[in-house]
Amino acid sequence: MDADDLLDRLSALALPGAAADPTLPAALDDETLDVPVLVEAGLRLADVPGALLLPAGRPLRVAIAATFTAEAVAPLLRVLLLRAGIAPELYVCPFGQAEAQLADPGSDLAAFGPDVTLLLLHDEALLPDDRDPATLRAALGERLAALRRAVDGFAGRTWGSVLLHTVPLSRPEQRAVISFRDRAALGRIWRELNCELLELAERPGPVHVVDLESLLTDHPGGLRDERLHRFASMAWSAGVELLYAREAATFCRAVAGLSRKVLVLDLDGTLWGGVVGDDGLTGIELGPLYPGNAYVEVQRRVKDLRRQGVLLAVSSKNEPEIVDRVFGEHPGMLVRAEDFVARATGWQPKSDQLRHLAGSLGLGLDSFVFADDSRFECAQVRHALPEVAVVHLRGDPAGHVRGLLDPDHFAVLATTEADRDRTGLYRARYDREREAESFTSAEEYLRSLGLRVTVREADDYMVPRLVQLASRTNQFAMVKGAHSEAETGAFARSADRVLLGFEVADRFGAEGVVGGVWISRRPGHWLIENFVMSCRVFSRGVEHAVLQSVIDRALADGAARLDARLVPSSRNRPGAAFYPSAGFAPAAGDRLTLPLVPRPDLRPDWIDLDEESARA
Repeated sequence: MDADDLLDRLSALALPGAAADPTLPAALDDETLDVPVLVEAGLRLADVPGALLLPAGRPLRVAIAATFTAEAVAPLLRVLLLRAGIAPELYVCPFGQAEAQLADPGSDLAAFGPDVTLLLLHDEALLPDDRDPATLRAALGERLAALRRAVDGFAGRTWGSVLLHTVPLSRPEQRAVISFRDRAALGRIWRELNCELLELAERPGPVHVVDLESLLTDHPGGLRDERLHRFASMAWSAGVELLYAREAATFCRAVAGLSRKVLVLDLDGTLWGGVVGDDGLTGIELGPLYPGNAYVEVQRRVKDLRRQGVLLAVSSKNEPEIVDRVFGEHPGMLVRAEDFVARATGWQPKSDQLRHLAGSLGLGLDSFVFADDSRFECAQVRHALPEVAVVHLRGDPAGHVRGLLDPDHFAVLATTEADRDRTGLYRARYDREREAESFTSAEEYLRSLGLRVTVREADDYMVPRLVQLASRTNQFAMVKGAHSEAETGAFARSADRVLLGFEVADRFGAEGVVGGVWISRRPGHWLIENFVMSCRVFSRGVEHAVLQSVIDRALADGAARLDARLVPSSRNRPGAAFYPSAGFAPAAGDRLTLPLVPRPDLRPDWIDLDEESARA
C-alpha cells in the first residue's frame, strides 16, 4: 500500500463516527515503511480508539520515562504494539522529570498505573560534570545507587513491570580522552556501570534490563545526531529509536502473554539444502562446508530454542519414510526426531498441515511460527492463516539464522524448569491421546491414568512459573492479565492472601506446575481473584480437584462461602464454563458465589488429591 494512502486511512479513523478498520494493523506491518512514515502513523493513531483497529486486542498501559527527548519512541511503539495485537494506552513523562516521577508516590506516572514502565537513559544523565577518571567510578556509583533507589521504590509501589537498558557511551565522551590507557580505563568503568545495570535483572521481581549496548554492535547508523542532540536534547538517532522501540514492543508482548510457543519448520531448503526426494539422502547439503554448514547452524539454533521451551514441529511436502531416514541416518543432522513434538508430512497444503498440528497439540494457531524458504508456501500460509507468524527464509542460507531469530517471536520474561521439559510433556500428551482411542469411554480412560493432583502454597521457586502461566494462558484464565510478577510475589508473601500452585502426574509422567489460584481472605469468605490452568491438562477433572482443595482450606479457615471473579472473553470460554459447572451462582458485578455449607464434594473419584506438602 502507498504510504500516503495508509496515512489517509489512519487520519480517517480519528474523525467522528469513523468505521472500524481492522485490516490496518496488517497494513502497518510492511517492511517498506521507513521510520518517518511509522512515526507519522503512530502520531495519527494517538487519538484513535483501539477498538477501531483491534476489536479483540489485548489492552496494555505503557509509560515512557526518559532522561532525554524521545518523542518518536511513543508513536513508533504504538505502531509496533498494534502490529503485535496489543491495544496500547501510552503515557509519556514530561521532559526532565523521569526520576522525580519514579520517586514520587503521588506522581502522574504512579496515578497512570502502568503495566509496563520503560525507563530510557542516556550517558549525560549518569556522568558527573567532572569526568576525571580518578573520581569517575565513585561518582557513577553514587548516580546508579540513586537511580536504583528510585526504580526499586517505584517497582515496590506498583504491580507493573519495569524495563531498563544498558547505556551506550557516546563517541564525543570517548574521544575527549586522548590517552589510550585512559580510554581503556574509561571503557572498563563504563562497562562496570552497565554490568551493574544488567545485575538488576538477575534479582527476583519486576525489574528487567535489555542490553542496548550489545544490540548497537552491528547497527548501521550512529548513536545520535549531534545537531538534534544540542538543539532538542535528542540523545538517540531515528534508527536507534526504532531499534529500541522494537525491543520494547517485544518486552510488552512478553508481559501481555503473547509470546509464540511453537516453531513449525519446513525441511527442504530450511533444515538442509536441496530436495531430499530428488537429491537423495547423500545429496542434500548438510555438513562442515558452505552451504551445508549454514543449515547445520540453523539446526543448532533450533535445538537451542527447544532447550528453552519452544516446541518444534515439522510441516513438509515429503514422504514420511524418507524424512525418517534423514533424521535417523544422516550424520550431519543435529536435530533428531525426538526433538519434535509433532510432524505433518505429505502433500496437503501447508495451511492444512498447520491446522492439523494445532489440533493435535491443543494449541491456538496464534501461538505458531511457520518458517519456510519458499515464497509460495509462506504466502499461502499468510493468506489462509493470518494468525500464524510467518518467517520467509529467503536468499543466502547464511542469513537464515538471523532471519529466524531476529523477529524474537519466542521472547519471554523468564524461563523455568517446566519450559525446559516442555517437549517431553507434549510428547507424553500425544501418547495419552493415542491410548485414549482404545478405551470405550472417557471415564474408563481417566481411571486408567492413575491421576494425582498436588496442591500447595507457592514458594519463591514456583512464583515465576505462576507468573508465566498467568500471562500466557488464554483458555482457562478467569481474569486475563490480572496479576503481574510483582503482585503475584506479593500474594505469596501476604498473610491476607493465599497463592496456590498445583501439579499433575499420571502413569505417563509428571506434567509439572500446570496452574495456580490467587485468593484473598475476606471476613467470612474467601475470594478467588484468579484461577489459571494450562490447556495441557484439560478434560481430566483437574480443576474440580483443585477447587475441592480450595474449598477445604476455606472451610478450615472459617469461611462460609467462596466467591470468585470471572471476566468472560472470546478466548476463555472453556474456563468461563467451569464455575457454573461447579455450582457457583452469579452475584454482583464480575463475582460468582458458592455456599460452603453443606460442604461441596467436587473431587472426581479417579483423582488422588495430595496436600501433604501444602503449608498451612
